[in-house]
Amino acid sequence: MDIYSFTGPSGTGKSTVALYFADTYKIDAIIDDGLLIINGQKRAGISAKFEKNTMTAVHRAIFSDDAHCESVKAAIAAAPIERIMLIGTSDKMTRKIAKRLELGDIQHFHYVNEFRSANEMDYARFVRLTEGQHVMPVPHAQVEQNFFKRLVKKGWDIISQRGKIGETTIVRPDFQHEVIAISQKVYEELIRHSFERCDAIAKVERVLSDTSSVPKFTVVVTVQFDGRTHIPSALLDVQRRASDAFFTHFTFRPANIHIVVRDVRFAE
Repeated sequence: MDIYSFTGPSGTGKSTVALYFADTYKIDAIIDDGLLIINGQKRAGISAKFEKNTMTAVHRAIFSDDAHCESVKAAIAAAPIERIMLIGTSDKMTRKIAKRLELGDIQHFHYVNEFRSANEMDYARFVRLTEGQHVMPVPHAQVEQNFFKRLVKKGWDIISQRGKIGETTIVRPDFQHEVIAISQKVYEELIRHSFERCDAIAKVERVLSDTSSVPKFTVVVTVQFDGRTHIPSALLDVQRRASDAFFTHFTFRPANIHIVVRDVRFAE
């Protein structure tokens, strides 16, 4: 079978895009955090996210346990797999997994930054650090709730041009202790404050946000015009300042900040 390696730093969203990657390269099976996933369904293995501490999670992910390793090897041998993808934090890690599972040499090496922008990866790391959320590329119904004392919820349906190709589940493992939930209102107030500090803005009427992925904002404003102000340049400047302020506080930038000019107020 063809063996693919897909790697990137922890928390950058590898599991989130794994199903897209598999669909793009017509990959049948995925090895992710100790699980064998075939065509979007868990087939064998035990997830590293079930472990109680980081060290045991790492050992689970690289199949250090012989019984775990043998059960997944047997499931691979029994399935008609033409291509398999190994997910890890480095090429060294995926090579270890390939060796433990006796798959042979990896022929193809790919990296998460081929599928995600630097800003998307920054946001994924931020969510991991603050909310402790991890993504599993398997359906919610296949995740054992009793393994987790905390958050388990349905993630996203993964859709490609040929339709639904799988589902994700969001979990908060016991070994992930950092949890600082940030309200959507906090994001909106920071954007509002950044705009209100700009002399070219007479009034911020409304801030609308979409935080389903990397936050996006639409800011409805009244512009202050004194005859000397070049309004497009002023609005571009306030966009940049708001983005910089967001990055300073949250270490990632909004996906976009749209400005809607509702009215122009002429200076006296």
